[in-house]
Amino acid sequence: MNQLNKSVNYLKKKKKILFITTSNRWSGDKELPKSSLLAHKLAESVGKDKVTILDVSSLNIFHCEGNISRKAGNNCGVIGATLKNKNKNPTGNHRCWASINNKDDDLWKVSKELFQSDCVLFFSSVRWGQLNAHYQKLIERLSWIENRHSTLKEKNVVGDVDVGLIVIGQNWRGKEILRTQKEVLGFYGFNVVNDLCWNWQFTTNLEDESKKSYKEAFTVFSKYVLSGLKNR
Repeated sequence: MNQLNKSVNYLKKKKKILFITTSNRWSGDKELPKSSLLAHKLAESVGKDKVTILDVSSLNIFHCEGNISRKAGNNCGVIGATLKNKNKNPTGNHRCWASINNKDDDLWKVSKELFQSDCVLFFSSVRWGQLNAHYQKLIERLSWIENRHSTLKEKNVVGDVDVGLIVIGQNWRGKEILRTQKEVLGFYGFNVVNDLCWNWQFTTNLEDESKKSYKEAFTVFSKYVLSGLKNR
């Protein structure tokens, strides 16, 4: 798989990489989602010593409070929203009211690693024509990253961070979703790397909802994607 090879080759050049997985299963289920399996296999190929994997679905991340669109105006990412905890926010870049208002919020576990990495790669599944809810919740909660340079006219704190997104779906809208989310990550100020952005979709027949199709998808994914990462 040519796109997979491009991703591996690019990642091998980076020093500290953060993989963020967002797909989920029941907590007692030993089976990992396809996108999470890919993340772990990819880490092995690139070098596990320089890759940190965070499973967002296992973190306690609260919903965005929508402080961008308040009656009094945009109050997202302002200095007053700085998380005052040296362990959770060593760079001082984390500014989110929801982290202050919810003491057990885990968003800091993402931002702390993000600001210490030179490359971030998101992994997500497609659910009903969009990326899954865990991905969307995370992206909304990171709005302050974009808001700081777009509205507040401050420094872009992720301008030196490469970013990519791998989308794993069954039969609908994978290419369209990838195109939109690349634009979103660009708005945030990341350096969007094309070699790290791709979509794998089992079939283009959006009406194929058979049990056989879903079962075959995993077999094909394992054979043509995961197997391409073996013995590197």
